Amino acid sequence: MTEETLHPEAEPFTQFDRWLAEASQHEPNDPNAMALATVGADGQPSVRMVLLKDAGPSGFVFYTNIESRKGEQLRATGKAALLLHWKSLKRQIRIEGTAYPVSNQEADDYFHSRPRASQIGAWASQQSRPLESRFDLEKRVAQYTAKYPIGTIPRPDYWSGFRVVPARIEFWEDRPFRLHDRLVYHRVDGGWRTEKLYP
Repeated sequence: MTEETLHPEAEPFTQFDRWLAEASQHEPNDPNAMALATVGADGQPSVRMVLLKDAGPSGFVFYTNIESRKGEQLRATGKAALLLHWKSLKRQIRIEGTAYPVSNQEADDYFHSRPRASQIGAWASQQSRPLESRFDLEKRVAQYTAKYPIGTIPRPDYWSGFRVVPARIEFWEDRPFRLHDRLVYHRVDGGWRTEKLYP
């Protein structure tokens, strides 16, 4: 058996930062990609990939059209689960918690840090709504490119971000013979309780 590599610390974010940094060196594409799971009013779960843009004790942040399917579900339930999986490192992190909108200032700052074409795309895309043809999307891109030819592009009111404040974080690492290493952090009374799980 190989030596155990996951050791409990007082909080989970040091371990998270360490693994994300290592993934940034090894994962060939989008080491910050994560699956976001939400649930609809009918109890039907839905999952898709998004990009992690900020992480720390205050939570895990991603940006989206808040009128999209995921945005509507998050605003309705406030519940979310995240999964980061790094195949190159044979590791994953599972996060469950409550989702809150980021502040307008945070959304403005991130929106204006994006490439100009991506800002135009945020205006052009009616995310999650029916699209008759690719040409219709291209027409909307052209429309907003003409509307904002120079200068600062304002952030659409419907484009913002969510912060998932974790109640549970699990670190999973591949081990020989499927005897994987699993370490879970549970938020308790403002601190964290840890436990190991059978694989």
